[in-house]
Amino acid sequence: MSARLLIGITGGSGSGKTHFLKKLMETLPEEDMSLFSMDNYYFPIHLQEKDENGVENFDRPESIDRARFFEDLKKLKSGQSLTIREYNFNYLSKERQQIHIPAAPIIIVEGLFTFYFDEIADLIDLKLYIDTPDYLMLKRRILRDAEERGYDLSDVLYRYEHHVTPAFHQYIEPYRHTADLIIPNHKNFDTAVDVITAYIRRKTG
Repeated sequence: MSARLLIGITGGSGSGKTHFLKKLMETLPEEDMSLFSMDNYYFPIHLQEKDENGVENFDRPESIDRARFFEDLKKLKSGQSLTIREYNFNYLSKERQQIHIPAAPIIIVEGLFTFYFDEIADLIDLKLYIDTPDYLMLKRRILRDAEERGYDLSDVLYRYEHHVTPAFHQYIEPYRHTADLIIPNHKNFDTAVDVITAYIRRKTG
């Protein structure tokens, strides 16, 4: 395949993007797909803006190194593979692992602000929006932040109310209408994965 196919995926925090991605990437040969996640492009925690109570807000577009993300995405699209370091959020003592991202024929671009950043959205060939009820997003956020980021329940609920929800309504949900496909997350992703896999095979076959 001469041109790479870029598939952009967004949705609210806890919408099920990771689960959907896993299901999608299981359907095609591993060597044909790369995952390029915005999660690894946050600025260091000491550079994050704090709210009026001194809590870092990771749910703002300005929390992301937008320029570096864009430049690296262009490199992937042009055929250059990347090696970057993972972002550890609250685990400052954890060693950051290196992540190799090959310039595969199909590049999955995932992140909260994938559609909000115009220059990123313009590079995407297929835009997917994961649509999930608020109560499920909150439940998943509680579980994820406790397990992966070390936040207790009070921290999670505070951030959800003061950071996550306002950001969702301002920077994510308004771009739902720009998606090529809206994927409801109410039961499973099987039908959506079948449709998208067929599209990919037609485009890349």
